Amino acid sequence: MVAHVHSSYDTIVVGLGGMGSATLYHLAKKGQRVLGIERFGVPHEMGSSHGLTRIIRLAYFEHPDYVPLLRRAYVLWAELESEHGDTLLVKTGSLDVSDPDDDVFKGSLDSCQDHGLAHQILDSGQVHARFPGYHLWPEAMAVFQPDGGFLVPERCIEAHVKAARKRGAEVRTGLRVLGWEETGSGVRVTTEDGVVEAGCLVLTAGAWTAGLTELGRLLEVERQVLVWFEAPEPGLFAPERFPVFNIRGPMGHYYGFPEYGIPGVKVGKYHHLSEVVDPDDVDRETGPADELPIRAFMESVLPGAAGATLKTKVCLFTNTPDEHFIVDRLPGTDRVVVGAGYSGHGFKFASVMGEVLAALAAGEEAPGDAAFLSMTRFAG
Repeated sequence: MVAHVHSSYDTIVVGLGGMGSATLYHLAKKGQRVLGIERFGVPHEMGSSHGLTRIIRLAYFEHPDYVPLLRRAYVLWAELESEHGDTLLVKTGSLDVSDPDDDVFKGSLDSCQDHGLAHQILDSGQVHARFPGYHLWPEAMAVFQPDGGFLVPERCIEAHVKAARKRGAEVRTGLRVLGWEETGSGVRVTTEDGVVEAGCLVLTAGAWTAGLTELGRLLEVERQVLVWFEAPEPGLFAPERFPVFNIRGPMGHYYGFPEYGIPGVKVGKYHHLSEVVDPDDVDRETGPADELPIRAFMESVLPGAAGATLKTKVCLFTNTPDEHFIVDRLPGTDRVVVGAGYSGHGFKFASVMGEVLAALAAGEEAPGDAAFLSMTRFAG
């Protein structure tokens, strides 16, 4: 039986991963009385916002309309880093690599040209000469963008929550939300520990968002695996010599990072084994089938880092049909905002997504740069 403990807030944020922690911070910064509820811990390894490093890049092959949001994200990450007093973002440069007629190369180049981003076009030999850890296939072409790099996600989440609490936000962890309903004056949220009320609700529950909404037809949860490989030639894979990468070629689409924090070069394959899963019943152990395609890529493209497997980790992608984000007020509601479906490329945007979602929760219009992420594109 749920004990009804009534407390009232301006806004409740459900889920304090990358997006939720940033939203909590921006609402607290607005002076709101805000409560953040997290089912696990801050941070945790059950969802999509862990793994020690997450790519950030200005060149954006997925869609050039993301670039203005990314510019704002960089500003906000720098501000948070300054307040937190610890490194959150490391610049290494970024490489977007594919055959010349593939969207990874073409889309990245288009985004650079459309938005005036500093960049260089490199062929396979030029990439190897400059960054000798890479051994690309002869036809490969790359866009190098010097502002790319990686975020340290666990630190980012901790920094947002710490800064939010400093501004008066409340945080409850280890608490599961069972449901919610709109009332005449706001929203009532039922948890395992009782009921709390607020003027507005923000749902940033990652892979669990579908279970709290009627968005199941738009949100598909996918098991994703990351592998850290020992580098027999580690000097080639330090941050100053090895840009983060997106590489789509004959072996599929891969992304990766230099060594940082712990030993090993970290690499993943987009949409890994295409396993659609229930987030409450996902296999979090890894086996030879998980490692096989990634190791084959390493031996071909990054042979100097194709040593022993040092570490593996499972995370979750929550994909929308077009693999673009959902950032909007929940259809059919007046007081519920949702940030979901970040489709494996969202964490870099967390700082600016928090600002956008907080604006929506405060009754403001979302910045125009985020309009293309509204749910109107799924009408019908």
